[in-house]
Amino acid sequence: MHTVSHAQQQVRLILLLGVLVAFGPLSIDMYLPALPTIAADLSAPVARIQLTIGGFLAGFCGGMLLYGPLSDRYGRRPVLLTGLSLYLAASLACAAAQSAEQLIALRVLQAMGGGAATVMARAIVRDAFPLSEASHVLTLMQQITMIAPLLAPLLGGWLLLLAGWRSLFLLLAVIGAICLGVVTLRLPESHPPSGRHDITLAKAFRAYGHLLRDLPTMGYSLALGLSFGAMFAYITGSPFVYIQYFGMAPQHYGYLFGLNIVAIVLFSLLNHQLLQRHAIDTLLQWQCGVVALAGLALWLLGGHSLWLTVLPLLFSVGMTGSIGPNAMARLLQLHADRAGAVMALAVSGQFGCGMLASALVASLFDSSPRAMNLLVMACGVAAWLCLQLIRLPLRQK
Repeated sequence: MHTVSHAQQQVRLILLLGVLVAFGPLSIDMYLPALPTIAADLSAPVARIQLTIGGFLAGFCGGMLLYGPLSDRYGRRPVLLTGLSLYLAASLACAAAQSAEQLIALRVLQAMGGGAATVMARAIVRDAFPLSEASHVLTLMQQITMIAPLLAPLLGGWLLLLAGWRSLFLLLAVIGAICLGVVTLRLPESHPPSGRHDITLAKAFRAYGHLLRDLPTMGYSLALGLSFGAMFAYITGSPFVYIQYFGMAPQHYGYLFGLNIVAIVLFSLLNHQLLQRHAIDTLLQWQCGVVALAGLALWLLGGHSLWLTVLPLLFSVGMTGSIGPNAMARLLQLHADRAGAVMALAVSGQFGCGMLASALVASLFDSSPRAMNLLVMACGVAAWLCLQLIRLPLRQK
């Protein structure tokens, strides 16, 4: 009876952690169909409104780099509660924004709050599960998380049609309030004082210096971040490519976006099975290779037709659901004593690469798919190359 109860608690914890990780994709994907409408309503250029994505990513990265060491020193729970409270307040403010500049600034604050949920959920995996199970647990969390981006653009498109773009941020505020309540009532501290009594705040932040000097750590982090950058090049460019260039109705955009989420879930399920027979490093080599080849195919063929754009993206975006859990599991294995800091570095690197790719797509955008296709290709090839570099010191060892 005790074993069953423990198993049920573990399942509930994985469900909650998966929902917390979903804050990032949910906060971005739900309002993607509304970007052209927001630009028109706020009388702002398209490129300015695209910066709301880049601003969100900047806040996400900054918040996570702060939260990781703080949680190693003071615990996961207070950091998580503070972040969720900020997310709730900023989401309500976004719904009342009167200019593009206000919306960009408020999205930065919203992201700084949401970043706590994303990085704390992954750090809690280190606290609550054996390291040997980390990749499996992170993969399961990824599958739960993917429900959000699967439904978010569809819900966003119809809410936009029925209630306007401000209703999207009100819904995000409601979701934030629910998660804040669940964490307050149901999630105990996973990193007790006994495990952090010898960690000073200065020592917690100095962990970044050690991590940044470690070549395997940077290799895994860059491969993870650049594959994520390819996805964000797609996220930033696809609303305008699909809706304006190919003439798709905004409320139908979510269906094509959902195909990529289905691909992420399917590749994630395949990864879960392959982990039983292959080493994580072997799988990462295969997966980054697929992202690189898909990016090259998109650059050569994408833009000629809608489906020649969609099909390579299914493989490029789909693989992120496998690369993420595998790379993070390797990082946790390498730095089990710095779980908060290494997860903050890895996930902020993800979103930092996403922010850069998003900004480049916005600045190079010329009303054609060229900027999006170029960035997806460049990030995919770079991710594969970074993974080749970390093999050198590993072979020498």
